[in-house]
Amino acid sequence: MPKYMTIRSKSDRISFQIALKTCLITLILSLLLALITILGLSAGSDFIHPWIVIQELFGYGSGDYNFVLHTLRLPRVLMALLVGAALGVAGLILQGIIRNPLAAPDIIGVTSGASVGAIVFIVYFMGAVSIQFLPLAAIISATIVSFIIYLLSWKKGVTPIRMVLIGIGISALAKAMVTMLLVISNVAATTKAYLWLTGSLYGANMQDVFLLLPWVLVLLPLTFVMARIVNVKELGDDIAIGLGVKVQIYRLFFLLISVMLAGSAVAFAGGIAFVGLVAPHMSRMLVGRSFAALIPVTAIIGGIIVIAADIVARTAFLPKDLPTGVFTAAIGAPFFIYLLFKTRNQ
Repeated sequence: MPKYMTIRSKSDRISFQIALKTCLITLILSLLLALITILGLSAGSDFIHPWIVIQELFGYGSGDYNFVLHTLRLPRVLMALLVGAALGVAGLILQGIIRNPLAAPDIIGVTSGASVGAIVFIVYFMGAVSIQFLPLAAIISATIVSFIIYLLSWKKGVTPIRMVLIGIGISALAKAMVTMLLVISNVAATTKAYLWLTGSLYGANMQDVFLLLPWVLVLLPLTFVMARIVNVKELGDDIAIGLGVKVQIYRLFFLLISVMLAGSAVAFAGGIAFVGLVAPHMSRMLVGRSFAALIPVTAIIGGIIVIAADIVARTAFLPKDLPTGVFTAAIGAPFFIYLLFKTRNQ
């Protein structure tokens, strides 16, 4: 049985191979994602039978659950899917260009950078400026912090280890700034800021979904098109330069894509941690190291993780609705310790 399927255009200008194992795993994960999406729509303070959910989604239901499904639960599940996909692929890109299995947006400072911008907005501009500008503040802040990390890492080029170490330092500085802002702000602003920092999908609506959707729809295919460059870069800078790859330019390019993905996700859902670390590793266990194959698998796994965490967050302690980030951290923190133990001799 062949392991790969080759696809060519009639003129042979476009030609690529698809691993059949990757297709099979992607299909299975897609079915799992569909199941957990239905479960996410069914679960809540009132459980709705999955068959009724399917009928309502396709317009054949009685309409009794129209408000609960389409206004309350569907936006939240879709937001969880988009946030998980964006954070997962952002982590995958960072691990690919830095060649470090411990790299993730929330570890090297991207998420912390977004947090500074969001907390400044909540403390000083909430009420005077529309809340719709909160995502923009987070994305701009994450971009500025990432540029600072890149510039401080520059010494006749940027090396992965220098970028990671400086990123960890900048992340600590950003967290200190967030703490200071929380201490000096009033109680109301501090409460909102704490909820945002923990990471919550509470109150997500379709407008938020449509604002985040373009970021994911543009940046994920763009990453897929450029996947071959990352495969070459993972061989090492010297080999990549020898093969004609402009390492520093592409490193900055992929860093920007990662920042935009992570910044846009964090802007809408807050500091949901460890998805960018865990999802890429689970993907590698399933489909190996091909970057093109890892992108869709990582996006699906990231979505599954966040949807599952959100289901637990809003149903396990009813009537309380806990932040989703609490449960992604509960999964991610032990996994991070496991990675540290596994790579202790490298």
